[in-house]
Amino acid sequence: MGETTTALQASLDRLLDSPGVTGVALVDAVTGLTYGVAGDIAEAGDGTDASELATLIAERLGAAGAEGELESVVTTSTKRQQVLFTVARPTGDPLLLSAGLDRDRVNVALALRSLGDRVGEVLA
Repeated sequence: MGETTTALQASLDRLLDSPGVTGVALVDAVTGLTYGVAGDIAEAGDGTDASELATLIAERLGAAGAEGELESVVTTSTKRQQVLFTVARPTGDPLLLSAGLDRDRVNVALALRSLGDRVGEVLA
């Protein structure tokens, strides 16, 4: 079990190398249970809140006729941005990768691309 935790922590720590990323968390999309965090925990966001937000948005998209699974959500405030990515896994419920971004230090398009490209590494 320790090796899995170490591998997860190492992969979350690597995500902090993306410019402007201040905190990340891996969260169960259904229960909100947080499996790991790196960086500023407050910036990464609360697991329960992330889960509830993703569920609400997915339900509203479905009601509006959108097809497919929710891929990502970006929330923007005057000082920061919060990004949620769905992390599919072979079995079980999906996970969410929640990332806090410092709006003054990040190019959001590049951060989204970088995090999106690396989100699969979290479970590797």
